[in-house]
Amino acid sequence: MIDKESAMLSQKCMPLLPVLASITVMSLPACADLPTLTDAAPIVIGHRGAAGYRPEHTIAGYTLAIEMGADYIEPDLVLTKDGQMIARHEPMIGGTTDVADHPEFADRKTTRLVDGVAYTDWFAGDFTLAEIKTLRAKERLPALRPGNTAYDGRFEIPTLDEVIALAKQKSKETGRSIGIYPEIKHSTYHTGLFGKYVFENKVLKKLHAEYGNTECAPVYIQSFEVGNLRYLSKKTKIKLVQLVDADDVNPDGSISLVPPYRQPYDFVVSGDPRTFGDLLTDEGLEFVKRYADAIGPWKPYLVRTVDDDVDRNGDGQLTINDRRVVGGTGLIEKAHEKGLLVHTWTFRNDSSGYGFSDPLEEMAYYLGLGVDGLFTDFADTGVAARATLVDVSNGTRLAGQCGRRGDKRR
Repeated sequence: MIDKESAMLSQKCMPLLPVLASITVMSLPACADLPTLTDAAPIVIGHRGAAGYRPEHTIAGYTLAIEMGADYIEPDLVLTKDGQMIARHEPMIGGTTDVADHPEFADRKTTRLVDGVAYTDWFAGDFTLAEIKTLRAKERLPALRPGNTAYDGRFEIPTLDEVIALAKQKSKETGRSIGIYPEIKHSTYHTGLFGKYVFENKVLKKLHAEYGNTECAPVYIQSFEVGNLRYLSKKTKIKLVQLVDADDVNPDGSISLVPPYRQPYDFVVSGDPRTFGDLLTDEGLEFVKRYADAIGPWKPYLVRTVDDDVDRNGDGQLTINDRRVVGGTGLIEKAHEKGLLVHTWTFRNDSSGYGFSDPLEEMAYYLGLGVDGLFTDFADTGVAARATLVDVSNGTRLAGQCGRRGDKRR
């Protein structure tokens, strides 16, 4: 499919050829009609905002991602003690806030199981929203992103309400449709605190009130669990995304599936033996398409890379960047045949480049294979990579801009 599409160059994109010439993109043409599910341009999703430049899940980070050209911003959601939805990557908040510097909360540190793993930390569910608002965000990866530590202590922890308000405000200011891409974090864990599907119902009530119950809403709801998405598919027309995790990549390019990244946690609890990998087989994709509109696989599921001990970038070190890129695994094509969009994660300028040293080259490669969207901590790089392949400045339709539900969910 990619070879056929590669021959179809769009004249409107010819001014971008000098941009492409400045980088080395492996076997990809400039401005091809990309083999996305609907032949529309892929979306760029600001992963946790602009996490490469600002502490994650802050209004400042989301704003920067939008200013860099992101089409969607991603708030991971957890619940406070009083049932308010806030943007944090995990229920554990010790690594992303200054809670440890608040002596009044010292006795809140405790040990809990999340997806079967014991964590000793402070948990969002032990704080009211008013208490959360006394905390400030900090950089989660200070060793990797020391520049971001300059912003420690400056930004509040946002609510879902505030993220939605920002997206709507920026949509009006820019004339672009800025969508949101919330993730329901650890549904099983939150069920233990609040009851079954209480979290999901809160999310739907808010999203339906703000955007309506329509597949055309600029919204995707994502989860690594399955049961909550199946429940949501009966309650909403908003687009749903089945996330697919893994532990690591083996030297031969196969995917390593080790707990707690082996299975959706609700499968673990229910005794369902299927793994994340099983959801991506032909049978698994048939199952997923009954309740979801898209899959969100970790990127090594889409492109096979092999560790063959060759220092390809010549830096004297053997890292994941040196892996040999074999090519696409065929999963994108299989998912598209089932009518499922493919949004993959996470692209970073400073880490995780399996087979690539240049993040722009890496993102362009995946986009050229036909992914319908990608998550990146560096929205500017994602937008630049897309610009080497397609011009969206003239109102080109984006992938998944309006749902194509039909009778797909049943």
